Amino acid sequence: MASAKDLGERKIIELILECLDHMPDNPVPFGDDVSAVEIGHDKLAVIKADMLVGKTDVPRTMSLWQAARKAVIMNISDLAAKGAQPLALLASIGVPQDLKETDIQQIGKGLNAGAREYNAYILGGDTNEASDLVISCMALGICNKGHLIKRSGAKRGDYVAATGAFGKTAIGLKILMENLSAQEIRGELVNSVLMPKARVKEGMALAQSKAATASVDSSDGLAWSLHEISRASNVGFLIDKLPIAPETEKFAKIHNLNPVELALYGGEEYELLVTIKPDFWQEATRAVEKVGGTLIRIGVVTEEKQLLLKSDGKTIFIDARGWEHFKTD
Repeated sequence: MASAKDLGERKIIELILECLDHMPDNPVPFGDDVSAVEIGHDKLAVIKADMLVGKTDVPRTMSLWQAARKAVIMNISDLAAKGAQPLALLASIGVPQDLKETDIQQIGKGLNAGAREYNAYILGGDTNEASDLVISCMALGICNKGHLIKRSGAKRGDYVAATGAFGKTAIGLKILMENLSAQEIRGELVNSVLMPKARVKEGMALAQSKAATASVDSSDGLAWSLHEISRASNVGFLIDKLPIAPETEKFAKIHNLNPVELALYGGEEYELLVTIKPDFWQEATRAVEKVGGTLIRIGVVTEEKQLLLKSDGKTIFIDARGWEHFKTD
């Protein structure tokens, strides 16, 4: 019989979902970024639960304050992808025996800082003894029923867009884990790992504009996020303008790395990956720019269910690779 390591995170999720009864008239089906419940007056309570574990989610040099803040951002980013406004969170903390009083205080302050950064509050939670640091949060948001952006709405001809460039966090992790040099860009690259940002304003602006047809949080990597929308919407993609961060290009050249690989398969960016109705493109870009963000057109949705990248005059397949617990080192 296969073990958890053999199965991998996504197969484990499939096995659990097969055991669950489906709630009638569920506004958001299993397999999206969040869950939701109708609360009347054409409103949805949007719910997300995500867990940070020291061994797999806290890189070297990340403080407990930063780790606790990241645990909040992980959840709020998924609310952002649906266009929901964060309201409150619960936090359950597994505490190793050797943590000091000041360590616990830093965790509490990090949780509060992450929540208040997005006008939300930590309302309570639970604590227990654990062999490793565990911070499991459940976030609650709200949105109009007609504004929520699922993964499953992408249509042929829609534009594919992202709220930022990719590859910096992949490099930041390499710097922290492998002690690679990065000259004057080191601080920004490491900071992208230690202090991630959720694109809440951008997500809400896109939802309210009704220009977006599908959306996903890209924390598992750009390539995997494209495959998630592809599966949910039953479409393909042609990416003809891969959004590689300038710092990624520079670092890759210094260390003889492939910037395309870093941008596609790095993960932890927390940018939003969205599909946009072509006739609403200008409206979508204006809405995002109005709240201080950017929207970068990177490709188009295709009817043929292949994920292709045009780069340097070549067309290649985008593999379904990204972060997966039990599978990724």
